[in-house]
Amino acid sequence: MTSMSRARVARRIAAGAAYGGGGVGLAGAAAMGLLLAEVRLARRQVGNGSTPHVPHSEGRYGHVYAVPDEPPLRMVMLGDSTAAGQGVHRSGQTPAALLASGLAAVAERPVELRNVALPGARSDDLDRQVALTLADPARVPDVCVIMIGANDVTHRMPPTRSVRYLSAAVRRLRTAGAEVVVGTCPDLGTIEPVQQPLRWLARRASRQLAAAQTIGTVEQGGRTVSLGDLLGPEFEANPRELFGPDNYHPSAEGYATAAMAVLPTVCAALGLWPADEERPDVSRREGFLPVARAAAEAASEAGTEVAAAVSTGPKGPWALLKRRRRRRVQEPEPTAATPQP
Repeated sequence: MTSMSRARVARRIAAGAAYGGGGVGLAGAAAMGLLLAEVRLARRQVGNGSTPHVPHSEGRYGHVYAVPDEPPLRMVMLGDSTAAGQGVHRSGQTPAALLASGLAAVAERPVELRNVALPGARSDDLDRQVALTLADPARVPDVCVIMIGANDVTHRMPPTRSVRYLSAAVRRLRTAGAEVVVGTCPDLGTIEPVQQPLRWLARRASRQLAAAQTIGTVEQGGRTVSLGDLLGPEFEANPRELFGPDNYHPSAEGYATAAMAVLPTVCAALGLWPADEERPDVSRREGFLPVARAAAEAASEAGTEVAAAVSTGPKGPWALLKRRRRRRVQEPEPTAATPQP
């Protein structure tokens, strides 16, 4: 599918989400009967070796930067098993801990991390997660990171519903005063046991949803980072290194790769990135585009950021597409996080 046709599909999904329209099919229904055997085989293979254990990553990171009477930055992670960090054994290996530790180093301030993500969650669980996040009006987070979408695709949730839930979550968080960064739907076509033609359909569905998620998020004042192509070629080329033992969730190195791409956007959202890097770099093919086109391009390229730029235009709102340089993040020391009461 070309970038322009993906942009049209993403616009339709986002419009349906905004105006209460019905579902827009991610893949032809007629093809599904042919693929039932593939689905059954993939379900048998995916998940073997998985553990329901998710390391506890909540706490305070960056104690070395503590200054008396200066409060820490507050960060909350929302989403599904990827956001929770399922598939690794140590808290410091989870994407939330890696991001909190990296943010503390860039800001030179401690970061208080809360993680309300739930393994297996779909976008309709975001309402509950946002309620938990905003339960204490005196402790509104500075930034929220959301990773969601994979279970929406595998459970065939209509993409208009998926985007509607995500857009509502971003709107509530932004209204409360939090910055929001969304890691869009990963490329499910890279899961090792999935064979063609299911692999092609999974990739197509993932990218369509990721592009529509970007439109919905940007229109509500959030930013997105594409996880699809980030976890695509690298996971496909290095499945033993970047996938965990269940062949579905990322390994520690895989999560570090994702966190490395998301961290610059989290820092930029908080005004912590160098000002000269906020201008579009033509040599890196960055620039201002209609939001649907920016969303489609981001869905196809690793770690691409999309943020709101101009609210109106003949083709709808415009967005800034950035291809930020990834910043390596190190696993925090075991003593770097202190559980909070």
